[in-house]
Amino acid sequence: MLLGSRRTTADADFGLVVSAHDEPLWPEVESAVITAARDTGVTVQYSNDIDRWSSVTIPPTRRRSRPHRRFGRLSVHVLDPACWAVYKLARYLDADVEDLRYVLRRAHVPSGALARLCGTSLRASPRSTQLFLFRRQVEHFFRTHGRAVWGRGFDAGSAIAAFHRAAQITPR
Repeated sequence: MLLGSRRTTADADFGLVVSAHDEPLWPEVESAVITAARDTGVTVQYSNDIDRWSSVTIPPTRRRSRPHRRFGRLSVHVLDPACWAVYKLARYLDADVEDLRYVLRRAHVPSGALARLCGTSLRASPRSTQLFLFRRQVEHFFRTHGRAVWGRGFDAGSAIAAFHRAAQITPR
């Protein structure tokens, strides 16, 4: 919702980074998260490495977030919309597609930048059967929803070609 999705959610996915100095406080951090989830009725899924949720990984040098708000010593960052989109494209449920169409348009994420990030992420990910599915889902999204996101001038073929180049996929 912080990225602009219109639908409400009953869950919150996030990464938690605790400094090395504060590592002994990890049990207290976990307890606070569990208490907040219980009190709000929001299901939480967290990790100290956000890439653990998906078979598609964004290279750390390409993963971006922006500061959102501070609460005392807690600093909240929001994942860059293009990075967020890679994870949504990897899962690719109907609700994810709806969110992608809205957020990518609202955040003005360039199609070429998203295509290159998806390709780089595909290339950097551990080999698995899920990568073929991710490839097909990215191609499907560009073909089926690209014009709704980027307008009538959008060229799905060019976006897919940029994705293939970044992933180092050679045509047969």
